[in-house]
Parts: sequence; structure tokens; C-alpha cells
Amino acid sequence: MSSCFNGGINISLFGESHGKGIGVVIDNLPAGETIDLDKIGEFMARRAPKKDGTSTMRNEKDKPEILSGLFEGKTTGTPLAAVIFNEDQHSGDYGNISHIARPAHADYTGFLRYNGANDPRGGGHFSGRITAPLCFAGAVCGQILASRGITTGAHIRSLKGINDDCFDPVKVTAEQLENVKNRSFPTLLDSTEQQMRELILSARNNLDSVGGIVECAAVGFPAGIGSPMMDGLENIISRLVFSIPAVKGIEFGNGFDCANLFGSENNDEFALQNGKVVTKTNNHGGILGGISSGMPIIFRVAFKPTPSISRPQKSVDFKTMTEEELIIKGRHDPCIVPRAVPCIESALNIALLSALIENPVLPKSEV
Repeated sequence: MSSCFNGGINISLFGESHGKGIGVVIDNLPAGETIDLDKIGEFMARRAPKKDGTSTMRNEKDKPEILSGLFEGKTTGTPLAAVIFNEDQHSGDYGNISHIARPAHADYTGFLRYNGANDPRGGGHFSGRITAPLCFAGAVCGQILASRGITTGAHIRSLKGINDDCFDPVKVTAEQLENVKNRSFPTLLDSTEQQMRELILSARNNLDSVGGIVECAAVGFPAGIGSPMMDGLENIISRLVFSIPAVKGIEFGNGFDCANLFGSENNDEFALQNGKVVTKTNNHGGILGGISSGMPIIFRVAFKPTPSISRPQKSVDFKTMTEEELIIKGRHDPCIVPRAVPCIESALNIALLSALIENPVLPKSEV
């Protein structure tokens, strides 16, 4: 199963939702980097389920156990391995779907791909549960980026027509990105938070779910990092973002809105500011030709509604080849978007650190 990312750093995810544990191996991290495990815990707590009705009732501590690669609080340069043991599985909830395809899930396609040998409980390796070790890797990479003056952050841009403020694509600051991480619900506006909470609770009460959009940004990232064509910075970020279950789309800068503009409206004019080359606007989202421009990197990610809903749905038993009515049991998020915010940050952190490490422009002493 292809659960590896190879670049300036290498990431390998393992485990299943209802198996003994899940984890990650990170290879090629710089040696001697200070890693604060308490801060990693704080980062991962943002992904953990909440007790406010907006997420699953599954109760996992998600405390990573470091197996290798860290000694006296510093990276050793050898593979950093961590495991998170599963403690709150209700595998019996999945007895009726081992061969009945849940709509919008990977049950049927996974069965085909792995000849029925895959673990279907809780989605197995296709589950959002696997984003916990991804967040561990992203938290590690984020601390290394921070030591180089690079800050990333994200918020919920919208939920089913309820819109939060957006980051200023030119003037977004590290302070703003850090501030949203400290909020119990990741929006920029208090009023938006309340509306979104009410929408999520309404969806839960109606045995339904909602999707949304996460906006993510990075500031302090140097210009000239990346490559054209197949290894562009957008390519690397997108590949990691699409490792997060339920992601259905990504756009950088103006994204699809570019199609509604003239070139004179979409082009970012260059200027000099304090001796540096900048652009007056940032419709390109901080990346040109697959290479960072020095402007804030900014993109948005679309999440589908949580596919596990408790309403009766039509399906097929793909072993008996009969049509069935399915009622999904178990504990599921009525909206995964709030918990997905640190997952998107993690994907960006891994991508940016990987690009920095393998970039031939910067002297090795700087990476």
C-alpha cells in the first residue's frame, strides 16, 4: 500500500483505524534539531475529538510513543519513528459493512484493490484516524520550520455557505497564524464560530453531515525554493494534502477565480519594498512556475461532508451481488473540517521542510 512520501524528507505512515496502533517513520530530518514534545502534544490536541457535540465521541489520547530518532530532546539524524496505540475501538459497529459498500467510502474500491484482504473496521488504513501520525510528523516539521523563521497556520474559511474572514494574501502575519491556533474553534471571527457550531449540531441532529473549506498560509518562506513541472511546490503540497481523507479539491491564490478575470486583473505587478522584490498583490498564492516567490504561500482545500451518516441509504452487497439498505453505526463526526485544520497545516509543514532540504539554491548550512 502506497503510504509513503519521498522528497527532501521521507514519510511512511502505517496502521489501521481499529488495529493495535498507528504511526509514522520520518527519515532524513536534520540532526540536532530541538523538538518540544509538549508542543507536539498541543498541536495534536487540536486534531483530537472535542466534547462539544461537533465531533466523534471516540476518545483517543493520541499520545505518541517515540521509538527512535530523538535523544535528549534533539533529532539524531536517523529515522524518527513514533507509534500511537489505539485504545477506544468499537469494532462491532462495523460488522454489517464488511461487504456492503458504504456510500462515499473506500469499502468497495479497497476490496477490489486488495482482493478483500484489507481491514474494513472503521475504514482500516483509509480512515481519517491515520491523520493522527500525519499530524505528529507535521508538528515535528513545523518546529523545525519555526526555527528558520517560517510560520504556517490555517482556519475554516467556510462551512456550507457560512463564510469566515479570509487571510489577507499580502499582509497576513505570523502573529495572525499563531493566534488562530489558540482558538478552541479555528475561525477568525467569533460570530462565524457560533453560526458554524449551530450548523454542525443541526446536521448531527438530522443524522446528516456538512463539508467545508480550509484556508492555509505560510509566511517567512524564502523565495526561489521549488522546481518547475513535476516537482513544483504546488505539486508537493497537493500530493500531501490529498493524503488526507475527504479532501476533494485544492486551489492556490486566486485559484478557480482566475478563470473569471482578464490578465490585467490577475497579474501581480512587481515592486521593490525595503530592498526586496515583492508583488503588489498575491493572486499567484506565493508560487510561480512551481517556485516560491517570497510572498505568503496561500491555498484553500475543499472537504466533502463526512460520508458516515446515520440515515438509511441504498447500497450493494458486493459479495452476494444484491442490493441492500444500509444504516451506518458507530461514532462519527458530523463535520470533519474543524479537526482537519491542523492536518492541512501538517501537510504544508512536511512539504515546505522537504522542499527546503532538497533545494539546491540554499547553502546546506541554512537548511
